[in-house]
Amino acid sequence: MNNEYKEEKDRVEQSGQQETAESRALNQYMPAQTASMDEWKRMQLIYSAALKEVNTKLEILNAEFQMTHRYNPIEHLSARIKSPDSIMKKLRHQGRAVTVENIVRYINDVAGIRIICSFTSDIYRISELIQKQSDVKVLKIKDYIANPKPNGYTSYHMIVSVPIFLSDMTIDTKVEIQIRTIAMDFWASLEHKMYYKFEGNAPENIRRELKECADLVGFLDRKMMAINEEIKKYSDEEEEDGVLMSESLRRLYGMVNEENEAKEAAVQDGKSAVVIDLEESELRAADAEQESQAARKKLFAMPKGRKATMK
Repeated sequence: MNNEYKEEKDRVEQSGQQETAESRALNQYMPAQTASMDEWKRMQLIYSAALKEVNTKLEILNAEFQMTHRYNPIEHLSARIKSPDSIMKKLRHQGRAVTVENIVRYINDVAGIRIICSFTSDIYRISELIQKQSDVKVLKIKDYIANPKPNGYTSYHMIVSVPIFLSDMTIDTKVEIQIRTIAMDFWASLEHKMYYKFEGNAPENIRRELKECADLVGFLDRKMMAINEEIKKYSDEEEEDGVLMSESLRRLYGMVNEENEAKEAAVQDGKSAVVIDLEESELRAADAEQESQAARKKLFAMPKGRKATMK
């Protein structure tokens, strides 16, 4: 693998191609002369971290949606790291050498997450929510729902990159996201199993039957979504009116942030920051106690010009 890596690296340099920021960072993190197993372990670390980042974002979005709309757009999630054997087969199918650089540059689905939804409308809603994430960069979208494959395959694919913060660098790492309905996933899983037996060369009658099943799946998704829209009309609560937190609570969060910033600025200026965080009743009690202490001091104070003598 080391010889192949050197040959491929020389070829890239001679052709004058520019490395992406991601591949440059990975080349720094994964030296060319390390053992193959070490290279793969480092890649697993980075891509596994990327899966965790995206998975956490999706879980938070789903929980927020449940709170605001009392409805989960995500039925379930599954994640996987592509096996070394699958990666090598894909690179060789493309006619490329099996190198770390080629894996990073040309294989977009080393890390993959599949999202299963109830309705087609959920697919586009989740896609919009992912695209709004400030630290997620969308690299490519393939909408096989609007444009199904000839065999009937329907799904929504996204290639995104997320920053992975290591101890000495930040690496933007690619993740493939597939979003499907339950019906789409059912068809795709069975189609894959059937085609696997024929190694991609299924008889014409089977291909025709599978395409008819795909059409039925599309009809089922459209029918179920229409029923769901009809049910919404009978709901007492408008879905779009759902808000995670009230405006007063939003203002409170803003005030807390402003107070913290003011305190930090005061400390940086060399001033002592005195923080009082008491309920109104506690403040009143503190004022009363202060007045009581002042009264006692006045009562026991000695008159001016008079000295106390002790025998």
